[in-house]
Amino acid sequence: MISRLQNYDYFHKFKTFILSKLEGIKLTKLYYSIGEVASIFDVNTSLIRFWEKEFTQIQPKKNKKGERLFTVKDIELFNKIYQLVKGEGYTLDGAKKALKSKTVVVKTVNNTTDHTELIEKLEKIKAQLLQLK
Repeated sequence: MISRLQNYDYFHKFKTFILSKLEGIKLTKLYYSIGEVASIFDVNTSLIRFWEKEFTQIQPKKNKKGERLFTVKDIELFNKIYQLVKGEGYTLDGAKKALKSKTVVVKTVNNTTDHTELIEKLEKIKAQLLQLK
């Protein structure tokens, strides 16, 4: 029987792998095709189209042929969605709520992380715990 700690270690390694999808990738172009976005996240183009329909925040431009053109901002949003759904195990509805609440801490294209909200919450919890002491 596999212990919980072993399961945690496996999941943590898997999650770290998922979170690094944009690591080391420099997004220098203004627009990316659906195929390029799909290859960045190693998913099918149908999943990109599906997420586009499900998440109203993603609104790619379309050229004269009707081909989707995604910006770096769109790709960053795909990264957040990917991390929530594939890495954290959120449902699509849960990911939508998390994105709307804007309390999601994820890596951006520049490999930086915004911890300010998380730190504030932890400091409040710490203060409450010290009061109980």
